[in-house]
Amino acid sequence: MTVRINLDKCIGCGACISVCPFGLLEIEGEKAVVKDGCTSCGACLDACPENAISSVELKQASPADNEYRGVWIFTEQRDSKLKNVSFELLAKGRELADILQTELSAICWGHNVENVDRLISSGADKVYLLDDPALATPSEDVLCALIVKLVREYKPAVLLAGATALGRSLIPRVAAVLETGLTADCTGLEIDPETGLLRQTRPAFGGNLMATILCPVKRPQMATVRPRTFKQIVRPEHTGQIIRVDFQKEAVSSRTRLVNFIADLNERVKLDEAEIIVSGGRGLGKPENFQLLAELAECLGAALGSSRPPVDEGWISYAHQIGQTGKTVCPKLYIACGISGSVQHMAGMQTSETIVAINSDPNAPIFEIATYGIVGDLFKVVPLMIRELKKESS
Repeated sequence: MTVRINLDKCIGCGACISVCPFGLLEIEGEKAVVKDGCTSCGACLDACPENAISSVELKQASPADNEYRGVWIFTEQRDSKLKNVSFELLAKGRELADILQTELSAICWGHNVENVDRLISSGADKVYLLDDPALATPSEDVLCALIVKLVREYKPAVLLAGATALGRSLIPRVAAVLETGLTADCTGLEIDPETGLLRQTRPAFGGNLMATILCPVKRPQMATVRPRTFKQIVRPEHTGQIIRVDFQKEAVSSRTRLVNFIADLNERVKLDEAEIIVSGGRGLGKPENFQLLAELAECLGAALGSSRPPVDEGWISYAHQIGQTGKTVCPKLYIACGISGSVQHMAGMQTSETIVAINSDPNAPIFEIATYGIVGDLFKVVPLMIRELKKESS
């Protein structure tokens, strides 16, 4: 049972406020509202002179369908080339499937997609391939219908996708149609050893804490994961099968169509592909000081990144932002200059192979995850690095 207030009837008299034993009713905007934590004790029901408060029985959820088995990965492609996030998810999916002792499958769509066999060598037992010219650049309506059809037919227990522009728009539609839960922007996935449920971990409350979410009733359990969260693993000895699925274009309707795709030619920052990243934070003090980091990045052949504060201040464009609200990266080398290390920023770069932190504060959180830490003034340390690098290259 839960308590509901009919705002059309409520006159904001406050008669219900004094009778609530837990103090979980209050007046907001001349109307009574129920605060979080209400126990539905019902003490307020008879106190309202306008009969604006009622109790509603919650619908009992049905138990999870045990027919759902297997881990599925929704792959992405553009211009017939599979995106790296597909292989990253297969690596994690293989791990989850092995724990559950079940199959790992991939949904591959498009036209003349290259290197489909690589999905097998990346861990997939089965690849459901939908190949048709109409799927080269399909609408999200079409993709949603295809995924829903396959899920209802084969019944996977887990469905994972990348938290890309496409994934963030498409996968919630799929979850809504299937009437199941979805955890977005996960940074961790694991199997609960007692229940076998998928433990989906993601930042919550602005990144100030990590929430682990379970979907015990509905199937499939769905989650999206940011690119570069997991590392690709190649298994050349692994074998599997490619299952071609007929695409019946006339059976799928779409309310939209793609007119054209225009690449952003001004986007020169490829943070998600960079092997070395030099990143700056609030400690730079002013926008002009990013030139110092740009010089270091040039010496290393690196991309230039930033934490959120400099972007918010307008010192550097959003294309450079790394973190929970920016890009997730996993370079071989990450150099953090003047970055204290908020939870939000570290969520986007802590899987880097080697992390070098430069900060004048010895207690900065960034040092907790750094491979190497330099406690010092970045305006003295970085010029020394540049000078030594130029010596080696000359």
